[in-house]
Amino acid sequence: MGEMSANDAFRVRRVYESPEPSDGARVLVDRLWPRGLSKADAQLTEWCKDVAPSSELRRWYHHEEPRFTEFAERYREELAQEPVQPALERLRERAAEGPLTLLTATKDVSASHVAVLVEVLQEGP
Repeated sequence: MGEMSANDAFRVRRVYESPEPSDGARVLVDRLWPRGLSKADAQLTEWCKDVAPSSELRRWYHHEEPRFTEFAERYREELAQEPVQPALERLRERAAEGPLTLLTATKDVSASHVAVLVEVLQEGP
């Protein structure tokens, strides 16, 4: 996704990229810990598993691009569930307080859950 404009509250980066001072709060939004990465190297503010897709949905999607539209719809349904709301609210509050970078191990960020998550966060509650 590259650099975002200053008014974009949510930055998205791969967790394997070196942390930058401009990242602000660094929140991992994957359900699984990234392979080969130490907790020290990750420099996370928080690991927010609650907003990640369910294991079932993640396995079904398996990053097969033709499935992305249906994946996004199913993931939005998961994000609309009551138990997820506090985690979404916490991410919105972090973004309101200053820079927030959502981190993922996914190679293709634009066709990942994080792209959908950012849209949902920007739409508000």
